[in-house]
Amino acid sequence: MIHTEPAKFEKNNKKIVNAWCMYDWANSVYSLVITSAIFPVYFQNVTTLRDVQGKIINDVVNFFGFEIVNSVLYSYAVSFSFILISILSPILSSIADYSGKKKLFMQFFCYLGAISCGLLYFFTDQTVSYAVILFVTASIGFSGSVVFYNAYLPEIATEDKFDLYSARGFALGYVGSIILLVINLATILSPETFGFYDSSIATRFSFLTVGLWWFGFAQYSFRYLPDNLHHKTFTGNLVSKGFKELSTVLKQVQINSLLKKFILAFFFYNMGVQTVIYLATVFGEKELNLPGELLIGTILVLQLVAIAGSYLFSFLSKKYGNIYSLMISISVWTIVCISAYFINTPLQFIIVAGIVGLVLGGIQAISRSTYAKMIPDNTTDTASYFSFYDVAEKVSIVIGTFVYGFINHLTGSMRISSICLAMFFITGFILLSRIPSRQVYTNAIDRE
Repeated sequence: MIHTEPAKFEKNNKKIVNAWCMYDWANSVYSLVITSAIFPVYFQNVTTLRDVQGKIINDVVNFFGFEIVNSVLYSYAVSFSFILISILSPILSSIADYSGKKKLFMQFFCYLGAISCGLLYFFTDQTVSYAVILFVTASIGFSGSVVFYNAYLPEIATEDKFDLYSARGFALGYVGSIILLVINLATILSPETFGFYDSSIATRFSFLTVGLWWFGFAQYSFRYLPDNLHHKTFTGNLVSKGFKELSTVLKQVQINSLLKKFILAFFFYNMGVQTVIYLATVFGEKELNLPGELLIGTILVLQLVAIAGSYLFSFLSKKYGNIYSLMISISVWTIVCISAYFINTPLQFIIVAGIVGLVLGGIQAISRSTYAKMIPDNTTDTASYFSFYDVAEKVSIVIGTFVYGFINHLTGSMRISSICLAMFFITGFILLSRIPSRQVYTNAIDRE
């Protein structure tokens, strides 16, 4: 049996909010260095054989005995990692809600991801298969910890602060990841200056710095984030009780029509957003033959623009409502995907990347805060609620990256895959238009 006591806790506490935002600072280096910038470029370089003119001779990888094109393998690895976390997330979140051990679960996944990133230091052309496994576990660690991290937002802040704090977290994450990327980029471009034999070793060292950064700065968050905020105690079988908790929340989600509409819309437009994040650098390298330094530099510019974009869309949501601000962002994303088909020069790629940066932080921050506003007031099951958000996010990534890789496999063109992403955004836009923008500022269940 579970017992709860009224939580004596002051929301919008500056120290706790800063600690919460700090986790974005800690883990966003994974998103930038591993997901978007250095790792994809290094992966392509290690798994691609080129002639002296730079043309591809062979890009097929032997993955535990299976022959597969490197970009397809990369897409499938992303998809597989999110299939696993989509299965685990609702179960573990409900157990965390029932037991009050949300912080413990967040720590476990954080350390799994950080350690996996650190071990990527040993990624060479001789260890490709094992590196892919570490890439998968790092992805699981990142995604798993974010579920519990997001679930803190409605517990530590009042509804009128959701947009601002969500934007602040993403902005802080962009700043931190930019700092580490600049450091890593300096070592890669001038390895001898920093005591490395060549850029390959310096690149692998950057993966180690991600693990150390993530692990180290997360300690500040773990120190100040509240543990068992609702004073829960538990008896009996945690797994069975967790499933019962999940069933209860699922029933509540099913009767919340606004929440269901938003999750469905989010599911579609997030397919496009996350696929672009994971495969943009692969697109630039394979379709445009852009050098790694230019790709990483472009991603750096994107991150800088995204800081402003986070606050811009926080302002737009305050002025026009969350749904309208999301629809504006989705419209821009649709144009970006269509434009990708016609990109032929490095300058065009950089311009499109800058536009992506403007809407990237905004759509992520406002999506998170919009969902938080739809959760019933005073709920103690925030992790379970956010597990449904996370499942929608991860399954959309699985489908998005798989479809992208599958179309690439069939057509041999990532440009055609990019056109298909536009359809995801258009579908999301249509579904989102069914939700009254101002209504998300009120509790979805109590005031429908």
